[in-house]
Amino acid sequence: MESVYLRLSKMSKVRYRFNTKSLTYEKVKITFKQRFWRFLSYIGTGLVFATITIIISRQVLPSPTEKKKDRELEAVLLQYELLENKMAKVEQVLKDLEDRDDNIYRTIFEAEPLPKSMRYAGSGGSDKYSAFDNYDNAEILKATTERLDRISKQLYIQSKSFDEVVQLAKSKEKLMASIPAIMPINQKDLAHAVTSGFGWRTHPIYKTQEMHPGMDFAAQQGTPIYATGDGVVETADNLAQGYGNHVVINHGFGYQTLYGHMSRIAARVGQKVKRGQLIGYVGSTGLSTAPHVHYEVIKNNEKINPINFYFNDLSPEQYQMMVELSKKASQSFD
Repeated sequence: MESVYLRLSKMSKVRYRFNTKSLTYEKVKITFKQRFWRFLSYIGTGLVFATITIIISRQVLPSPTEKKKDRELEAVLLQYELLENKMAKVEQVLKDLEDRDDNIYRTIFEAEPLPKSMRYAGSGGSDKYSAFDNYDNAEILKATTERLDRISKQLYIQSKSFDEVVQLAKSKEKLMASIPAIMPINQKDLAHAVTSGFGWRTHPIYKTQEMHPGMDFAAQQGTPIYATGDGVVETADNLAQGYGNHVVINHGFGYQTLYGHMSRIAARVGQKVKRGQLIGYVGSTGLSTAPHVHYEVIKNNEKINPINFYFNDLSPEQYQMMVELSKKASQSFD
């Protein structure tokens, strides 16, 4: 049986064709040419199916190169998101610094806040970023670069502002020493508790209502008069009408002080003086009815009330008493 099966298996590889005319089976003979074209058809069919499979797979499934690019893009997007968060934090810190600069530091040192037009001025036109036009995601690149440029510009302006604040801080000590902050006569030397204050008063000679642009401190003839702040003597003569022998000190920072009706001047023009330094003696020269010193404080060429500048001399209670008493005076000494 086994030999018959082998024989049939071998015979099964032989092809037969039924001849309808002879009513017999004839053995099919395959030529080399037929085998060759059959082989080519097999190859062609395989290539067609392979090509279709590759095309479909490429349309549906990403290639290794595409997978690599996708991974790189994901990494770039992650880094961009982190960069966006860092820029947002930098902008918040910078905003806080700008607020402190304008509302605290510059206020302390009596400086004007920087105008917003300076802080947030543009950093260039659209042509500045045209180099990104040929890149993918050009808008993102432009927006990010412009944002970084804006932050850099604001940081530069803030740095310059802090340089200015540092200089203001260095000069603050000089400012505090220069501001007229004491009375021109020691309290123990005052002849009266009441001084003639700043405002409308009756002129002692003309008996008319006139603006009294300073304060009168009555004291005995020859009582020392002191500079109320550091500065440079600008005037020391008797040429100004009504003031008699008088001294004017330029304290810088827009401040000047005037001391009138001296019996004798103890300072000279151009002399640098310190707060509390002797500059003259009480007298009654010029338009005056009694020995006293007429004292004025001038800020940016405008005469202001000296009562606001005795904080180094008076306690709050003494200051309040002087304010009330000076308001009641109805006639000045000059």
